[in-house]
Amino acid sequence: MTDKNKAIIFMLFSAAGFSVMQTLVKLTTDIPAYEKVFFRNLISLIIAFFICKKNGSRILGTSTNRPFLFYRSILGSAGMVLYFFAISKMFLADSTIINKTSPFFLTIFAVLFLKEKLHKIQIPALIIVLIAVFLVVKPQFNLSMIPATAAFFSSICAAAAYTFVRFLGKREKPETIIFFFSLTNTILMIIPMLLRFTMPNSQQIVLLFFTGIFAAIGQFGLTHAYKLAPASEIAIYNYTNILFAFVVGIVIWHEIPDVYSIIGGIIIIVISVILFFYHKNCNLKLQIKS
Repeated sequence: MTDKNKAIIFMLFSAAGFSVMQTLVKLTTDIPAYEKVFFRNLISLIIAFFICKKNGSRILGTSTNRPFLFYRSILGSAGMVLYFFAISKMFLADSTIINKTSPFFLTIFAVLFLKEKLHKIQIPALIIVLIAVFLVVKPQFNLSMIPATAAFFSSICAAAAYTFVRFLGKREKPETIIFFFSLTNTILMIIPMLLRFTMPNSQQIVLLFFTGIFAAIGQFGLTHAYKLAPASEIAIYNYTNILFAFVVGIVIWHEIPDVYSIIGGIIIIVISVILFFYHKNCNLKLQIKS
């Protein structure tokens, strides 16, 4: 099996894991976002620690890579808090659609900081995707824009964080990257969580526990995927998350997205498919030439 095929499988596992995670996050509506993020990462921290020990991996990485692990962790933490907040305040499908713009920003960051090649189709694709986001968000100059704005900036933070994951992919093991991120995130959440701590009931404890489990599945899948293949070639498979969010939102919360959200979601998926086949065709031409 090629690295790309392995990356696709990991990406599908990741999409499934994060889909269940975001559903569980929305079900715990009475718990503050900082507290949800804390418990989500505490579980991932424990899982990553045992995997590091089992594989003999450095839990804190090498001294050379530690600054980049830290940058990835800070950006990832910011993105997660913003996303968890958005999930609790918006339709699940809408927050998911906005969050799925992160691969487009990741492509731009990879060009700027990792010197990956920028294809001529990517700039107009990003512009069209931003228009699609406006359809989903439906901008208004009032407080109702705060959750949508949080979701949008969470996607930018996630893209920046996974730019560092891409950079660290050949330098550190996935379990090391996840452990460092989970450790940093857990520490950062302690004070804000305690300031607004809400004691969860027994049902919420179970939901928070499985939030961490499925988040770990999503995190390991995504980190392995980006380690094995460029984002431009595999990100499309993560868009199954949008379909899941639509179905779950309708079934559990009776959230019926309006026509603008549906059009915006379709545009983002279509552009992703076009980019996928464009990159696939480019890679095929390179193989023929070589």
